[in-house]
Amino acid sequence: MEAAKSTPLELRPLGNTGLKLSSVGFGASPLGNVFGPISESDAIATVRQAFRLGINFFDTSPYYGGTLSEKVLGIALKALEVPRNEYIVSTKCGRYIDGFDFSAERVTRSIDESLERLQLDYVDILQCHDIEFGSLDQIVNETIPALLKLKEAGKIRFIGITGLPLEIFTYVLDRVPPRTVDVILSYCHYSLNDSTLEDLLPYLKSKGVGVISASPLAMGLLTEGGPPEWHPASPELKAACKAAAAYCKETGRNISKLAMQYSLSNKDISTILVGMNSIQQVNENVAAATELSTGKDEKALSEIDDILKPVKNQTWPSDPKLDSNRFKDVIDEEIAAEELK
Repeated sequence: MEAAKSTPLELRPLGNTGLKLSSVGFGASPLGNVFGPISESDAIATVRQAFRLGINFFDTSPYYGGTLSEKVLGIALKALEVPRNEYIVSTKCGRYIDGFDFSAERVTRSIDESLERLQLDYVDILQCHDIEFGSLDQIVNETIPALLKLKEAGKIRFIGITGLPLEIFTYVLDRVPPRTVDVILSYCHYSLNDSTLEDLLPYLKSKGVGVISASPLAMGLLTEGGPPEWHPASPELKAACKAAAAYCKETGRNISKLAMQYSLSNKDISTILVGMNSIQQVNENVAAATELSTGKDEKALSEIDDILKPVKNQTWPSDPKLDSNRFKDVIDEEIAAEELK
């Protein structure tokens, strides 16, 4: 039986949920072989090390690895042999390997499938996955009411929404009753190159909504190795991040560690979610968090900020067919249609 050690990892409250999440969260998408194969034994060892070092939040989705991530995470959590209340699990609904379906029928079926794969009786958080790909009005009027029924049934404790464009969060939260949506998961908007989530934090706090921020390394932009070929960032943004990584290497620093510490430094964000598939990655991420207690490397951060200034807060569309300006138009169209009802 595993016992979580007393840990220097900070626990932060998640909105009004009463949950306290470790400042570093375990992104389980790599357990679905999303970034290359990982054996079941390595997956179990990685989750075990994360729990030992104080990580208590584990996030997955049926979309990751076509349900493999959920299955492997379920096996690894069971192998911990600790009481269920010692860890917090989040999964998602609405996005699957065969496409998107936010209908009440599908998300209701989805949670039963996820619970079976995870070998759990309930999940702490069920999130509507990448809602910009669906109809936001369907999310408001059909999906979230279905999730409220799952909450009443005890299959989920809290409700969340996720996606890339920040406009989706205000659109939905302004249209559902208070305390209906408990948490949002934003990604790539609180990192060295893009801090636009910061502007939304006072609004989210006023709504009592907890904030999870994922991908502090901007999907590989803020790494020495650079992003994967498919990364949707502009050539200018990729070049600037590459220059920042080279500056860090030349001065004996690691851009990924600095990026992680930058993201962790805002305590209005409950947890920084990072994908992990090895004990080494777990150790590095926890070390970045614990070393932050001695303070950030302000000189390096200032130099990096200067390098990234020309591309600061530049984003990319989550759907290549839908650029960010066009997405704003879609939001405006939905608002206009709503006002005509």
